[in-house]
Amino acid sequence: MRNCARRFRARASERGAALSTPEELRYTEEHEWVSVRDGALVRVGITEYAQDQLGDVVFVDLPEVGRQVGSGDAFGEVESTKSVSELFAPLDGEVVAVNDAVTESPELINSDPYGEGWLIELRLDDASTVESLLEAEAYQALIKE
Repeated sequence: MRNCARRFRARASERGAALSTPEELRYTEEHEWVSVRDGALVRVGITEYAQDQLGDVVFVDLPEVGRQVGSGDAFGEVESTKSVSELFAPLDGEVVAVNDAVTESPELINSDPYGEGWLIELRLDDASTVESLLEAEAYQALIKE
């Protein structure tokens, strides 16, 4: 996730160290998480750290199903009471599902970022690319920097 024209970077904080980082997920430096659902199918959302930094989420813009995205491509936006941040694809693939519940109730991103607050599902071009993402321990180190 990147804040409009500039990259959203983590700042050192005691709170960041205490936020949830599920071990079974993979993470990006832009504060997105990836959950492998079935082979090349993954679910994508923003981390608890990201939603905490954003504040109350009030609007979410997600892509159409069928859209091809490349790693690092913008695929949507999250607007909060503090800022508007672009969402970037963690890996190459096709959007096969979007979470309509978060467009109707954006606060789900704040209340349940790893569950009901998921954003999109991708069918990856290459399932092995998930291994290139950060493991939980490395992501924790990133948000403590």
